[in-house]
Amino acid sequence: MSEVLEQPTAAPPAAPGVVPAVEVEDVVHMFKDHRALDGISFQVPAGSLHGFVGPNGAGKTTSLKIICTLLKPQFGQVRVFGHDVRTEVREIRRRLGFMPDHFSMYRQMTVYEYLDFFAAAYGFGLKDRTDICEQVLELTEMGGRRDDLISGLSRGMQQRVSLARVLVNDPDLLLLDEPASGLDPRARIELMEILKALKEMGKTVFISSHILAELAELCDSCTIIDRGKTKFSGTMKQLRKMHADGSVYRIRLADGAEDMMADIESSPGVQSMEFDKALGEYKLRLEEGVLDGRGLLRMLLDAGADLALFREDEVALNEAFMQLTERGVRD
Repeated sequence: MSEVLEQPTAAPPAAPGVVPAVEVEDVVHMFKDHRALDGISFQVPAGSLHGFVGPNGAGKTTSLKIICTLLKPQFGQVRVFGHDVRTEVREIRRRLGFMPDHFSMYRQMTVYEYLDFFAAAYGFGLKDRTDICEQVLELTEMGGRRDDLISGLSRGMQQRVSLARVLVNDPDLLLLDEPASGLDPRARIELMEILKALKEMGKTVFISSHILAELAELCDSCTIIDRGKTKFSGTMKQLRKMHADGSVYRIRLADGAEDMMADIESSPGVQSMEFDKALGEYKLRLEEGVLDGRGLLRMLLDAGADLALFREDEVALNEAFMQLTERGVRD
């Protein structure tokens, strides 16, 4: 296993005057002798699509239950839009919607009846309930299944109904625990498109998952936890750029230029060069502080290279995840 990368343990503070959607500071929570959370800290920017990632047993569900006020942290502070989860429960619950991993549903209700029931539970009148149900059915693309019994829906369709139920009270923060679990590839893609649309509406979407790669193109920031500790919190761009040593660039030439690339390989600041036959690309690792991407590009152009591709090779997300988390079964 590669040495654990150096990384920030908590996201940078929000800009002055901007209240984060979620602030978690040094939270510890134990179940008997098991320390589920061990000083975890991170922030979720308001209006972001934030991934919350870790192996099974890392402490993700415990964290979510604390954020949505189902558990009180034993030590540390948690705030949702500036409200303390211990003392301002009502204010927080008005502004969030929680979709657990294993959700229970009234399976003998139709989709519309199910949504109308929860709208009534939130205290909406008949006319408002009608408008709300129509809006969330349209947003989740479930209008055509409104009169179907929930018991007859596929896992993917039930997942959409559960998401529609979360949206009934028009929350500012959505907490979704493994929302794509058990979905086929098409249902997964369609769900992700709905979540992107919610972000564009100004919602903060907080997604818990044990699969980092599925959040790569969806989230703009993420937090990685393992064994109850924060291993990384920041933007996806920061995560992708993490390297153990030096920068790596991928180059593809419009025509053969093996002799020229041999000269480049021997240049100062080039640590190593590999050729990927399958892609027809060169992979060059540069020595930190000696040669950067601009210098390499200038070197190639001065040598007369006809470039078809020149880009920084960002570390694979799965590789970063493996470097940041530990082997072994979680206690």
